[in-house]
Amino acid sequence: MIGYSFPAGVAVVIGGSGGVGRAISSLLARAGCDVALTYRSNAQGAGDALDDVRRAGRDGAIFQLDLSDRAGVSAVFAAASGKWSRIHTVVFASGADISMAHFSELDPDEWDRTIAGDLTGFFNVARAALPYLRDSRGSITAITSAAIARHAQKDILSIAPKAAIEAVLRGIAREEGRFGVRANSVALGPIQTGLYHRLQDRVPDGFMDAVVRNTALRRIGSADEAARAALFLASSAASYVTGQSLAVDGGYSV
Repeated sequence: MIGYSFPAGVAVVIGGSGGVGRAISSLLARAGCDVALTYRSNAQGAGDALDDVRRAGRDGAIFQLDLSDRAGVSAVFAAASGKWSRIHTVVFASGADISMAHFSELDPDEWDRTIAGDLTGFFNVARAALPYLRDSRGSITAITSAAIARHAQKDILSIAPKAAIEAVLRGIAREEGRFGVRANSVALGPIQTGLYHRLQDRVPDGFMDAVVRNTALRRIGSADEAARAALFLASSAASYVTGQSLAVDGGYSV
């Protein structure tokens, strides 16, 4: 892809079995990257994503990973580095499948699980990835939420860890820039993936129509549209971009 070049080595996609993660893995491969991707429980999705990578003519690998397992996270990066020598890109596309509730009704145990799986999971990934990204002068990109900028009711459980991840990314951008490491996020609005379809069964009639009306473009986005933003931020086309959040939300946050 013109302008979207990457050095030799591998891109690691955390959560590569989901709709957005799979689309990112596929686009990275089409841009010339070998791709190592992880999954927690969706082995079929991970296998399909790996097939996409290989159909693009690139090499790949899949790893089952519990993001709360710090040693396991480190082992994935060590394995990817051992196979490809260099890790130039990390994309964090993992996210918990959470319930929607007002803050006053949140289950404290679910809060703890979500923070552990999402925010602490990102911490474990970023800490493990940094030595490799310093060596390659690479980048880390996280998928977050446009609802950080425009709050949606009953979405605190999703937004809170994503907002914290964006704060951590800005810290990484500031502190690691001297090593050539870039850190950014893609803040997603309503995207038509598996999670979107599952939410349709949990919300009142008319809710999704209201979501569409609240986007400037009056439609739901696609996984490929989300993936193209992540590809841009990870690539040489964004070589002077760090500490930024790129909203891919159809104007939801406007």
